[in-house]
Amino acid sequence: MKDYLVRIITTSENVRALACITTGLVDEACRRHGTYPTASAALGRALTGGALLGALLKTGQRVALKFEGNGPLKKVIVEADSNGAVRGYVGVPEVCMVTDAGKLDVGGALGRAGFLTVSRDLGLKEPYKGMVQLYSSEIAEDIAYYLTDSEQIPSAVGMGVYVEPDNSVSAAGGFLIQSLPPADDRIIDTLMERIGRMPPVTQLLRDGATPEKILQILFADIPYVTLEKRELAFRCTCTREKIERVLISLGSGELSDIIAREGNTEVTCEFCREIYPFTRDQLERLVNEMNSCA
Repeated sequence: MKDYLVRIITTSENVRALACITTGLVDEACRRHGTYPTASAALGRALTGGALLGALLKTGQRVALKFEGNGPLKKVIVEADSNGAVRGYVGVPEVCMVTDAGKLDVGGALGRAGFLTVSRDLGLKEPYKGMVQLYSSEIAEDIAYYLTDSEQIPSAVGMGVYVEPDNSVSAAGGFLIQSLPPADDRIIDTLMERIGRMPPVTQLLRDGATPEKILQILFADIPYVTLEKRELAFRCTCTREKIERVLISLGSGELSDIIAREGNTEVTCEFCREIYPFTRDQLERLVNEMNSCA
């Protein structure tokens, strides 16, 4: 099944919701970064959250999520745009922690103390930024807390990532529900009760549930209309030209030092692990271009 997202709104226009499957993009990201199981679960949840928040943006806008904690993962960073492209990485991918119950301990791996920072690039001079303390460090609850506390939009978020014994990801996805003004307490109470009773998202996905099915479970007798269905994918925005600009930003002096010490060099993209090699001649060309513009 391809990765995709479905967005709906109730006919009363008091509640909007999104559900998605992200198995393919999460598995690709985890393979690129060589993540261990708990790091895979954390990265997968964050990528799913990025996809959900990205779908709320207008065309050409982007959102970035940075989870920073005092656990061994250190941080999880994800970026997503309005077209369904998502990318991300973890600070330390070689983390595997399990709870006493035998479940992957994402909260412990990220750390109970820390912050979630959300940046939205809305096409203005400066991106809009909001920050909250980590609520549970389980990713989904932290995103819901941020939306409710910082953006004043009551929200519920559910996510699931299943990591196989061989470290591959066989199921990933989630949902986001938001209450819009004027709030309909009856619908909200019904949805909260259903969220509490429904099986874990991971179980639903492993049983073959689609985003449409998840929404049907939650909104069984609540009338709604489907606004869109969009494909999702792991896609990085790095290019050789962008990497060259990064090297140029180091300055001609530091670049000359690299040439003297190493001759050739390689630059690896943090988000996708793509390697960009630069020969001595290519580095010298950059230095000459900078000196000629000085």
